[in-house]
Amino acid sequence: MDTEEFIDLAFYRPLGYLWALLCSKLGITPNVITIASIFLGVGGGVLLYFHSELLWLNYVGILLIVWANTFDSADGQLARMTGQYSKLGRILDGVSGDLWFIAIYVAVCLRVNETDAVFAEQPWMVWAIAIFAGVCHMKQAATADYYRQFHLYFLKGESGSELDSCRALDARLAEMSWRKEFFSKLMLFLYRHYTANQEKFSPYMQMLRMELNNRFAGKVPQAFRDEFRKHSRPLMKYTNMLTFNTRVIVLFIAVLIKMPWLYFVFELSVLNVLLVYLINKHEGVCDHFIGELCDGKYE
Repeated sequence: MDTEEFIDLAFYRPLGYLWALLCSKLGITPNVITIASIFLGVGGGVLLYFHSELLWLNYVGILLIVWANTFDSADGQLARMTGQYSKLGRILDGVSGDLWFIAIYVAVCLRVNETDAVFAEQPWMVWAIAIFAGVCHMKQAATADYYRQFHLYFLKGESGSELDSCRALDARLAEMSWRKEFFSKLMLFLYRHYTANQEKFSPYMQMLRMELNNRFAGKVPQAFRDEFRKHSRPLMKYTNMLTFNTRVIVLFIAVLIKMPWLYFVFELSVLNVLLVYLINKHEGVCDHFIGELCDGKYE
């Protein structure tokens, strides 16, 4: 309840749960559901390219993207339901969303260059904007996911969070063989890079994690957990806005009013301002608790 949006609670989670129940009975694994979501999301993204007399295909594309997101909800629920959680599944889950949006960005760029006179004269312009928006998108989504996992770690412990660290991932990579586990190690290597970028932009959060580990060796006092949750919970609504629902609502509106380039404007303006605000607030919360730990408040 701390980290979910109303749309997730009312729509995506219930549908995802039904898919998870069905797949559990059919013996379908979470990774298969994730791969299916990739095909649905990419297919939906491609259909956003069509315009004029084929505009109805946009509605089909929107339905496919929504369907893909119900699968994205189902794979995690199925993994918990059947005990089939894996690091590879977590990596695939992150990659799937990236592939959806790559297809969406390419479709939007091709469509804009065909339908907008300004961009038709300078076709490279929309591609440059899309690449910059895509980089911002990855940063926005990664930061939001990281802060949510950090919140869940204090709320539910390691079992309820997917919070990782480069140190732990490096240890796991060192144990794996490129020759015997090439694909798994490659995925983990890429995920390690993703995690490193998350840590790089959250220095006070990393200092807080280190301080907690040094003082409590993973057994964080409940009083600290409760107090951190109280300060972190108001920020969760902003992490939600930076992930899926808000951005795709804006995307769908922009496509249906035949101004798909507005989606890039939204990412580069509104979502970037929100990202900067969220980072500053979250880092401030972490700095506050570092001070309290140094003062011995939770000893």
